[in-house]
Amino acid sequence: MRTPVTIIGAGLGGLTLARVLHVHGIPATVYEAEASPTARAQGGMLDIHEHNGQPALSAAGLTEEFRSLVLEGRQATRALAPDGSVLFEEPDDGTGGRPEVLRGELRRVLLDSLPAGTVRWGHKVSTVRSLGDSRHEVAFADGTTVTASLLVGADGAWSRVRPLLSGATPRYVGTSFVETYLFESDTRHAASAKAVGDGAMFALAPGKGIQAHRESGGTLHTYVALSKPLDWFAGIDFADAETATARIAQQFTGWAPELTALITDGETAPVLRPLHALPNEHRWDRVPGVTLLGDAAHLMIPSGEGANLAMYDGAELGAAIAAHPDDPEAALTEYEQALFPRSAAEAVEAVHLHELMFGDDTPHRLISMFTENQQPG
Repeated sequence: MRTPVTIIGAGLGGLTLARVLHVHGIPATVYEAEASPTARAQGGMLDIHEHNGQPALSAAGLTEEFRSLVLEGRQATRALAPDGSVLFEEPDDGTGGRPEVLRGELRRVLLDSLPAGTVRWGHKVSTVRSLGDSRHEVAFADGTTVTASLLVGADGAWSRVRPLLSGATPRYVGTSFVETYLFESDTRHAASAKAVGDGAMFALAPGKGIQAHRESGGTLHTYVALSKPLDWFAGIDFADAETATARIAQQFTGWAPELTALITDGETAPVLRPLHALPNEHRWDRVPGVTLLGDAAHLMIPSGEGANLAMYDGAELGAAIAAHPDDPEAALTEYEQALFPRSAAEAVEAVHLHELMFGDDTPHRLISMFTENQQPG
């Protein structure tokens, strides 16, 4: 008897798992707190990597659909000094292995690949408890419950499933992002559009930075980074967009106006994104009938790997379940034994990248890394 799978969370990882299971003829149901696929914006650009994200989409049978979403030219990278001068530039020549797509479009492709009714929207988890014999009861805020014989927590940073396996909770890493957008930038914000270029732009100084990416059309999506305690941000009323924007922009006094305009000219209210992470070596003892993937398993500092890892986790877990249809514990053991070292290595790399970007000698070591990566061989 093939094992039906209950997945909590309709992010990229949970949907990839559901799709790979569907490819193998294994039924799954995904429960998602959001009311619909369009209940909220789905974030910005993702670079889908050759060693994890792309193989996951291949396992899902969605390579052609993924390729149709790629925004050409967006792998271009440039680093600017605070005065706007160019410190490093690498154009997108079409040979890179990290093509860029919009997260929301990729999620739509995954959703469209699943049988109708696979995702149950509007199911916010309130509690999860063990029933013994490898079974777990998931209770939802609407009063309904479901009993899972194989439960997967794909429910992100603040996972409700994680406590079944681990007492670890995400901790603030000391840096927060503030998210802003400019629209129709080529005509309405030409100086900023020129500064960002065709792809990703970094302007960094110790403890802070302005990072922006050109998305579809002339949309510029900016993450302003500040290494400040949570109490500092708590002193800013983000409900008052004008005042909040001014407070953030003050931290970049003297920077080039085309850079600070990415903050001050923002056309959406600034959104605070505190960065949290689980311990680098986060792991758990095998608990029958339940496992985790993606941020629920290994929340880390943003490094460009999070979405890729979540999809890879989903594909690997799906393949393991398909390989052991009558022995779910063998499948979960096989999956977790590969998951733990893989995610720990990526978490260490994420910490290293964060230090390169916001440490005392930024941006010089980061640019050295970019330059080394340009070298042939």
